Amino acid sequence: MEHTVNSRSRLVVVGGDAAGMSAASQARRLRDSRELEIVALERGEHTSYSACGIPYLVSGVVPRKQDLVARDPDTFRRDFAIDVRTGAEATGIDLDQRSVAVRGTGGGHWTERFDHLMVATGAVPRELELPGCAAAGILGVQTLDDGIAARAFLDRNQPREAVVVGCGYIGLEMAEALVQRGIRVRVIDSGEEPMSALDPDMGRMVREALQGMGVEVHLRERVTGFRSQRDRVTGVLTAQGEYPAEAVILGTGVRPDSDLAREAGLDIGPTGGVAVDARMRTSAPGVWAAGDCVESFHRVTRGPAVVPLGTHANKQGRVAGTNIGGGYARFEGVLGTAITKVCGLEVAHTGLNEEEARRAGFVSEAVAVESTSRAGYYPGAERMTVKLRAERGSGRLLGGQIVGWENAGKRVDVLATALWNGMTVEDMAGMDLSYAPPFSPVWDPVLIAARKVAERC
Repeated sequence: MEHTVNSRSRLVVVGGDAAGMSAASQARRLRDSRELEIVALERGEHTSYSACGIPYLVSGVVPRKQDLVARDPDTFRRDFAIDVRTGAEATGIDLDQRSVAVRGTGGGHWTERFDHLMVATGAVPRELELPGCAAAGILGVQTLDDGIAARAFLDRNQPREAVVVGCGYIGLEMAEALVQRGIRVRVIDSGEEPMSALDPDMGRMVREALQGMGVEVHLRERVTGFRSQRDRVTGVLTAQGEYPAEAVILGTGVRPDSDLAREAGLDIGPTGGVAVDARMRTSAPGVWAAGDCVESFHRVTRGPAVVPLGTHANKQGRVAGTNIGGGYARFEGVLGTAITKVCGLEVAHTGLNEEEARRAGFVSEAVAVESTSRAGYYPGAERMTVKLRAERGSGRLLGGQIVGWENAGKRVDVLATALWNGMTVEDMAGMDLSYAPPFSPVWDPVLIAARKVAERC
């Protein structure tokens, strides 16, 4: 049964960040307030903010929290006729009664009736229930409220030593933020090298860059607990020893916050994310979901995947909002394309790494090529490494990774475009890419890597 917008329908949005407010805004563009009433519930105090910018707020590169907010609740109310309720947490969904139970920060309880429901509950940090984890100074950076609190703690206490737990994107960006604040930093991770999205040989370059800026890197170690005095963290415990810390940043990754959807009876996929179709419809009529709480179709593995990125959340929200508003749109899947900068080193990847390709059943070949970002004779040419992975036999591109200095990372978009369109590495080797000495060698590193891996397939 397809629920369509009729006279004065009501949309309730659970979650006021990227996916939720993209859906609400797009639905409003297609249906004015006489046709569609929109209520958005946000348990925090901020809407439509850049979570990716939190490390830069903590470091001070971004000076004000307002700089990370695209639209605040007042803007949504005034310009979009969207009734945003901050400090309002959805605690239950009744699909039969078509209502959402809500708890306010002031202690009040009420219900919101809906014709359409948009579930955009995002992700939550992976649980780290270890001895001493409640001590002050152990800081998460999942939400803007978290980032504001972390910055305030660092400003107030001026720690000299800190530990970052986890060497993923957020963990490494936070390590850089702490270094920029003049803090001695250690990072601890259970992996072989930083950034598990990369193959170990590429991750090694990231480790060397961290060490080059004075970060102490401890790998193949698991945190077992925290030491504290007077309820303030003083150390991080692992099987190998204890590391002093006046502040700890948790960068241990996230999982889909699908508990509310699961308890309501919505289908949950094998990844733990809410199951949706290409139009972002859940298993219940009139109920939609998008963002970090859902699982997506992976265009390489052709299976479900959870890839929590703001780019996907905004696109999925827009697709859901278009369909809620009476239009037609589809979300065609993900590749997991991502980029970051650590200590000036640009790191990017798309598609599958070696382990992911193996688990997906591919037999693959890979080649890593060292080159420069510009013609070697042109001033400012910087080193970079491009690694491509392709399916043996067919030569179909499966994934790519780039690690290098200035002007290296955004080349990943060429790889993502080729991957999105199912190109082979032989096709890629003949692509007509731009060339001038300030921008690239005459043979772009992407073309060299494609040609070399094609020879092995």
